[in-house]
Amino acid sequence: MYAVIKTGGKQYRVATGEKIKIEQIAAEVGQEIVLDQVLAVGNGSELKVGTPLVSGASVKATVVAHGRHDKVRIFKMRRRKHYQKRQGHRQQFTELQIDAIAA
Repeated sequence: MYAVIKTGGKQYRVATGEKIKIEQIAAEVGQEIVLDQVLAVGNGSELKVGTPLVSGASVKATVVAHGRHDKVRIFKMRRRKHYQKRQGHRQQFTELQIDAIAA
C-alpha cells in the first residue's frame, strides 16, 4: 500500500516502513505526527484519487531526525562587466519514518 502526500509545498509518494526527508516541521524527535493531506492512496492495481484530497485518509509517521541538506552553491556572473557574486544555501529538513497508512 502506498500514498501520495502533500507537505511543505511538495508531493511525496510514501509506503509503510520508508524514510523520507521533507521540509522542516515543528516537531520533536521521536514524536508521532499525522499527515492528513493525502492526495491519492494505492493498493496494488487499485488507486483512489482525491478531489483534491482523499476523505478520511491519513498517514502516521514518526520524526527520526532534523538536519540540513548539502550546500547548494549559487554563482552569478556578467561577462565583461566585472561582476561576480557567490552565494550558498543549506535547506533545513525533517526525516520521517512512515508507520501506517489509513485509507
